[in-house]
Order: sequence, then structure tokens, then C-alpha cells
Amino acid sequence: MSNTAINTAQNVTIEYEFAGIGKRILAFLLDAVVLIIYIITVSLTVYKAVGLFDENNVLGIRELSLLPIFCYSLFMHLVFNGRTVGKFIMGIKVVKEDGSPARLSDFLIRWILRLIDIVLFFGTVGVVAILFSERKQRLGDIAAKTIVINTRKSTKISHTILEDLGHDYQPQFQNAYILTDADVNEIKDIYRLAEESRDYMTLKELRVKVESLLNTQSDLRDGIFIRTILKDYTYLTQGR
Repeated sequence: MSNTAINTAQNVTIEYEFAGIGKRILAFLLDAVVLIIYIITVSLTVYKAVGLFDENNVLGIRELSLLPIFCYSLFMHLVFNGRTVGKFIMGIKVVKEDGSPARLSDFLIRWILRLIDIVLFFGTVGVVAILFSERKQRLGDIAAKTIVINTRKSTKISHTILEDLGHDYQPQFQNAYILTDADVNEIKDIYRLAEESRDYMTLKELRVKVESLLNTQSDLRDGIFIRTILKDYTYLTQGR
């Protein structure tokens, strides 16, 4: 599976795995199932409304109800940060080539070019582009400068800032509170990816960066140090 190296705001280089063509197709099919369920539900509703409204009103309701089908991909990617239902289930998402979140203009470009990638040629153009492009990009991705990556989950660390700490917890690093929410969330993401891939070099680099941010030194092992910092941050900022 192809990877891409991304330099984060913490100046730590991490690798993301490009989403394979199989996962992307399955995500597309899952989204199709969602839309089919929606169409069936709307059709039944419109059918029941035939006797309640005149023909023109029924036609208007039907046409209006079809709008979400055309806007589904754009809306979901925008609202759910680069994911649709299918992508969420398959653990993949759309980001910029530099790893930053994609913007409305990026999603709009991808959505418009779906016409060529998927609709007009039954997905052939998109599949061929993904198979033969270095970064597994369809035409919409190339134009928008986006990529689709795997987002592997882990139960080793929470994805939110709050950690479940006991009332008797004693923080070891009293200045951990100077980190920002953005710092902590990024530290968690890097730590999670490094732990899952056993990338100890990245974990070491992350540890050095955090020590630099806090102007502190510790004899704790890299992973334990990062987890302790996260717990201390949560304890020191609870109630603020």
C-alpha cells in the first residue's frame, strides 16, 4: 500500500497510507445504499401524498426531495470533515495533499468533476485515474489537490481532549496547561498513528517537540511521557 509523508504543525513528519481502490469502491457502494434507502423512503412518502395534494404539488415535492441525492457527496464531505457515511465506515477520508483539512472550494471541485470521474463513464475514468496516479487520485482529487487516506482507529488513546482521571490523580508536569487544544489534539493524532504503526522514530521526534514546547526534560519512556503529558493537560485544564 502506498504512503505519503506529511509534515505537521508540530514539525513532525508522519506517514499516511493512501486509501486503496477497493476501500474507495466499497465506500461508494455503501453511500449508494444510503441513497437507495432515502429514495425508497421518499417514494413511499410521495405515493402516500398523492391523495392529499394536487398533481403539481406532488411533482414539486418529488423534485425537491431529489435535491439531497445530487448534493449528498458535497454536503457530507463538507459537514463531516472529508467523510461520507461510506468513507466513515471504511475508515477513509479526504484531506489536502499536505495533510490539512480540505475546504469548501476543494470539495466543490471534487463534486463537479464527479460528473467525469463517475457519472458519465460509470466510474471508469475515476478508477483508471486512481490506479495509475502516484497518489491514488481521481481527476477531482488532482484538480482540488486532495488525497484520500486511511484513518485507522485505536482504543489506546481517546480522540478527544478529555481523559478519564481519578480524583486523586497527581500531575507530573505542572506546565502542561500551556499547550493549546490544537496542540493536544495533534499530539494525540501523531501518537496514535505512531503507536499503531510502531513508528518509534516518529514517537521520539514527537517527544522532543513536546519537551521543547514545555521546556522540560524527563526520564520517562517516549510513549509513557506523551500519555502523561496528555493526562496532566486534562487534569490541569478541567473546569476552565
